Amino acid sequence: MQGLLAKWDILCTSSAVLRFVDANLRGIGQVMFQDNPLTGLLFLIAIAWGSYAAGVPHVAIAGVVAVIIATLTAYWLRLDPASIAAGLYGYNGVLVGLALATFLAPGTLLWGYVVLGAAVSVVATCGIANALKPWGASALTFPFVVVTWLLLLASYGFSGLMGTALPTGSVVVPFQAYEASPLQVIDLVGGTLLSISQVFLKASGLAALIFLIGLAVNSLASAVFALGGAILAVLTAHLLGAESSLITGGLLGFSPVLTAIALGTVLYRPSGRAAMYAAVGTVFTVIAQSALNVALMPLAIPALTAPFVLVTWLFFLPRSSVESSSSTVPGAIDASPP
Repeated sequence: MQGLLAKWDILCTSSAVLRFVDANLRGIGQVMFQDNPLTGLLFLIAIAWGSYAAGVPHVAIAGVVAVIIATLTAYWLRLDPASIAAGLYGYNGVLVGLALATFLAPGTLLWGYVVLGAAVSVVATCGIANALKPWGASALTFPFVVVTWLLLLASYGFSGLMGTALPTGSVVVPFQAYEASPLQVIDLVGGTLLSISQVFLKASGLAALIFLIGLAVNSLASAVFALGGAILAVLTAHLLGAESSLITGGLLGFSPVLTAIALGTVLYRPSGRAAMYAAVGTVFTVIAQSALNVALMPLAIPALTAPFVLVTWLFFLPRSSVESSSSTVPGAIDASPP
């Protein structure tokens, strides 16, 4: 595998086109903190399959268009070449494209929205990264969250954009408790897999397996923490009596998966202590996910990965008390003005 990647790197040095492709693939991989073009390619295959299986192939196309626009925008703004090459300006863009195409109805204006959102995600990444420099924290997927929230909220004021898949806005009412039945193995497996695939807004078990393979290609530890985080999230949500459809659909598990990878393998040196710390953060992300789902219900917009961002920041800031690593993470970029 290393030999194959080495040959690819050699080819990229002699071709500007291949370097551009490489940066975009790495951008897709960086959604789960993986700076690896093969991982990005496998993630792209999983996104394509998940979109095709759901009958919405345009969602995968939107993701590709968005990551390309984001990378081109970074070049246009003359941002740090090393960060561009590592895909650090592309991962928020691809998520913006996937989210907009998932929640809004297809149409000409949607594609304009995707292009605009992808470009603005780069500006937002620079701004947020600069704002966080004093704390040494990463922007993570916060640029994606902010840009997508604004674009989705604005769609309610434009007749040309319809949020056909947006959650229905309503006054928050107490959750109707139900008598929880024992968690069946099939529900545990299904919820675990979909928690992983929902990171890319896909509800596909096969896509989840491809995502796990993509993670393992670059970092076996990341694959283990992603799987462990998904299982822990499903068990926690079930224990707390969350709505069963949210659990089995992976809608309470995708942010915890990202938290588990970030805290367990990226922001802190892998160890037993870091694993326990990541587990606590993962459990708390389930709480944060449910809290934001409720808080945002009147606005009729999804929480996206905001729970992951908030909890990861919360658990990273006291790093002086927890052994930290020097790993490069998405958002840890040279965001100086062009």
